[in-house]
Amino acid sequence: MDSEDKAVNVIELDNVTKDYGDFKLDKISFAVPEGSVCGFIGQNGAGKTTTIRLMLDVIRADEGQIRLWGQDIRANGPKLRENIGVVFDEMGLHEFLTGKDINIMMKNIYKNWDEEKFFEYLKRFSLPTRKPCGKFSRGMRMKLQIAVALSHNAKLLVMDEPTAGLDPIVRNEILDIFREFVLEEDHSIFISSHITGDLEKISDEVVFIDGGKIILKGNKDDILERHGVLKCRKDEIDGISPSLIVNVQEGNYGVEVLINDRKAASKLYPGLVIDNATLEEIMLFYAASAR
Repeated sequence: MDSEDKAVNVIELDNVTKDYGDFKLDKISFAVPEGSVCGFIGQNGAGKTTTIRLMLDVIRADEGQIRLWGQDIRANGPKLRENIGVVFDEMGLHEFLTGKDINIMMKNIYKNWDEEKFFEYLKRFSLPTRKPCGKFSRGMRMKLQIAVALSHNAKLLVMDEPTAGLDPIVRNEILDIFREFVLEEDHSIFISSHITGDLEKISDEVVFIDGGKIILKGNKDDILERHGVLKCRKDEIDGISPSLIVNVQEGNYGVEVLINDRKAASKLYPGLVIDNATLEEIMLFYAASAR
């Protein structure tokens, strides 16, 4: 295959480690193809925010390498950040700033700041231009961050829990904005969340992290297709091949088993019920098995 035909990865982490003593990000590796939406899934405290801060060169890794568009983030951080739009769970803007103030400030930060586009987004999101952003609701604050992220011609959006705490209507509106963004082939999104339902709607790739370790990664549809939740009686567990079992959860009336090869399990155990698994179920079963 010619180098021109090879898939481009917008994000690459190779054996990245960050040790805080009481928490360690432990030799994590994954890649995100350009033009895709990657859902970074894990419970609170799993290491999602630490990973994002490393990717943005806000903090430095103890070991390993981080590349964006094939370039080392440590050597090329300022240049690479021009092409990244960032949205965090908490707004990183002073509460006394208005939309007009933010526009003036961003023009001096980003070389490609698009003033016209920024005010178009404020209008679309029904955000006032003269009201201090500290008086905005949580949903309005998140939309303001997204407007900023989308107004300097970023090619990669990196977001940490952007839909947490928002009502379903606002969350769906924001997800629609993300879908529009990736319609352009060179646009990519890396979005961390513990709201797996949102990620199931928009993600192409998923990476599961738990306790600072990557426990599952790959194409979302392949992962959902491969896994299933098998339901049986407790006395039937011993008859199921251990190689197919991710983890077992016992209930009052039976057992649920996360299976890692649904097609094989269906052929081997035609008399047992195997339901589709959601990303949330997969995450919970894998996280429990890792403990």
